[in-house]
Amino acid sequence: MSRTMSAMERTVGQVAEDFDVTVRTLHYYDEIALVTPSERTTAGYRLYTDEDVQRLAKVVLYRRLGMPLEQIRGVVDGGDAVDHLRRQRAAVLTRIDEMKDLVVAIDTMMETEMSDRPASDAELKEIFGDGFGEDYQQEAEERWGESDAWQQSQSRTRKYSKAEWEQIKAESEEITLAFVRALDAGEPATSVAAMNAAEAARLQIHTRFYDLTSDFHRNLGDLYVADPRFTKTYEDIRPGLAQYVRDAIHANADRQAGA
Repeated sequence: MSRTMSAMERTVGQVAEDFDVTVRTLHYYDEIALVTPSERTTAGYRLYTDEDVQRLAKVVLYRRLGMPLEQIRGVVDGGDAVDHLRRQRAAVLTRIDEMKDLVVAIDTMMETEMSDRPASDAELKEIFGDGFGEDYQQEAEERWGESDAWQQSQSRTRKYSKAEWEQIKAESEEITLAFVRALDAGEPATSVAAMNAAEAARLQIHTRFYDLTSDFHRNLGDLYVADPRFTKTYEDIRPGLAQYVRDAIHANADRQAGA
């Protein structure tokens, strides 16, 4: 008749599942007398007592800390487990701090890599909205693709990161706001405030996209009132703003020419 297993005893399979180790590992620990099941059934099956399980728990913990088995044997058998665990705890806390620092370093590097790489089409659409879509790009290339300005603009902008495009957008919004302030204040398009806004707009294009003289800037100003889409962009901000920007650009060109 087989011996009955008590509630405090567990089979090899149960222990392997509880500690997330393989049955083969438990057999090896038994073979080297590191953790040996104290009981057996009359049929010869190994049974782990509660004391065996507690010893195994220590072994598994030390293995997770990377300790060799022979060193584990010395700690478990030597009776100084508490002192050793204190030292291991301190070491683990140090490693946690190191890992936190490493995570910060990785995040910093990722941000650097993301900032250095050119912005994707999806990121540009995220920044500028649907107006910066494939249809717009295709139409722009068809209209100006053969010009030196287009080639120069493509050469510069293809290298811009998402962060740089976000800065460009912020610059553009600030320039538009300068026009709006001048218009709302009742300043004529020939005023210093309006012309300074026009010059800031020219310089942004000149710096960010392609070389732009004040005289050629007139052509862009005319486009703002000639192309309904450009006009709508400004009119949605303030009625009359498109014509105001156009006139300020012409006034600034005259100023730069010394007229």
